[in-house]
Amino acid sequence: MSSTQSTGVQSKTAYLIAIAIILFFWQVAAWFLPDFLMPDVWTAMLRLWQELNSGEFYEGLANSMSRLGAGYGTALFFGIILGLLGGTLNAVRSPLKAAIIILQSIPSIAWVPLFLILMGFGNLPIIVVVAIGAFFPTALSVMNATESVEKVHISAARVMGASRFQMLHRVYFPAVTPELITGAQLAFGNAWRALISAEMIVGFSSGLGRSLAYSGEVADMTGVMTNILVIAILAAIIDQVLLENIKHRLLRYQYL
Repeated sequence: MSSTQSTGVQSKTAYLIAIAIILFFWQVAAWFLPDFLMPDVWTAMLRLWQELNSGEFYEGLANSMSRLGAGYGTALFFGIILGLLGGTLNAVRSPLKAAIIILQSIPSIAWVPLFLILMGFGNLPIIVVVAIGAFFPTALSVMNATESVEKVHISAARVMGASRFQMLHRVYFPAVTPELITGAQLAFGNAWRALISAEMIVGFSSGLGRSLAYSGEVADMTGVMTNILVIAILAAIIDQVLLENIKHRLLRYQYL
């Protein structure tokens, strides 16, 4: 078995162990609390099976995934560009980094009232909130990695007559790729939490966050726990199946 496969197996095993532990403590809590406060694991699984056979569930899932894709993709695009520019332009590096550090301390959900007033009810304010949540860790990780690029590589490229675009494309971008991928995974966690929170607050149409909020409003604790279970499972699948596979493909040489 190669080191890449071994790493993947270890990661999946760790996730399975973590899931088993979480389900165990959930079940223990259900034994000591009334059913209307804490349904047991089996009851939530039965509700989940019912949801998986309903068209409404897939409509909400599609809405959430489209908002996540639009916001997360936008954040990665602009975060990479701004991070590279900020890391290579000395004149703007310090103030830009300071601005990012200050702004990323504001919870993404705090922007929702402002964007609702500016943009109205719709997909756009949720997408923007998701993008803000993912943008700052992406830009900061790229900027920090850009600053640490080997000076000898920069000097060699300049001696060979590389233009600024060629420097970014041939020198900086390959060098920052490992940090970029790490930042992208951190950004996904921020984007996912921002998505669910924004959908819970905005609640104008179906989505994972809206479904969770509605279950809480009608005191349907089985629905609450089922939605939490779905949100957790989807986050783990996206992180471990999609993002980890992309990471291993781009950084294959590190897992040899």
